[in-house]
Amino acid sequence: MKKINSTLFFTLTILFSSITFAQEAKDYLKKVSEQAKSYSSIYIEFDNKLDNAEANVHQSTSGFATIQGDLYNFNYLETERFFDGEKIYTILQEDEEVIITSPEKNEEDVIITPSNILSFYEHGFTYEMDIIQNIQNKKIQFIKLTPTDSESELKTILLGINTATKNIFRVIQNGKDGNVTTITISTIKTNKTVSPQLFTFDRSKFETAGYYITEPK
Repeated sequence: MKKINSTLFFTLTILFSSITFAQEAKDYLKKVSEQAKSYSSIYIEFDNKLDNAEANVHQSTSGFATIQGDLYNFNYLETERFFDGEKIYTILQEDEEVIITSPEKNEEDVIITPSNILSFYEHGFTYEMDIIQNIQNKKIQFIKLTPTDSESELKTILLGINTATKNIFRVIQNGKDGNVTTITISTIKTNKTVSPQLFTFDRSKFETAGYYITEPK
């Protein structure tokens, strides 16, 4: 009887500890979300690394993004993409093409991009506190995110938070295909004046330049 009680006590201890850590992680991310939403605008510069040890793939790129409420504009791999509140405009400079689309429901919750890096974690994940590391003279608290959708292409995500500022510093995506994508925010500027032109599509400008424009009818 004592053995059964001891086993039950141990099981309950583990269970309640897991619940506590999950709640702690959720509360921590709530503060991060509130911090991001308190800014009138956010400008970030980021580095993006893709690694796959088995395929011997190692790629590094960089870009920058401006976010103002639900509006965003980011430049990455010679591609500019912005959302004006109604439609998404993808400008492919190399191909001289503009693709206009309407945002699909939960589109930004499915794929992590520089445009939603500050908010993607709010839905579709379970949370768990992870390690703390000192990176670039910053104390970074990592939180482990696990997709609730079993069909997700991601196994886990490690979200690194700067403990001093409560700003996101790094996102590490571990894919089921062996890909590890690491996005590190190298620069962040907040509450700066943003030109409305960043979120405005000037059709005549691109038509004059000879760009091919596609959009749903």
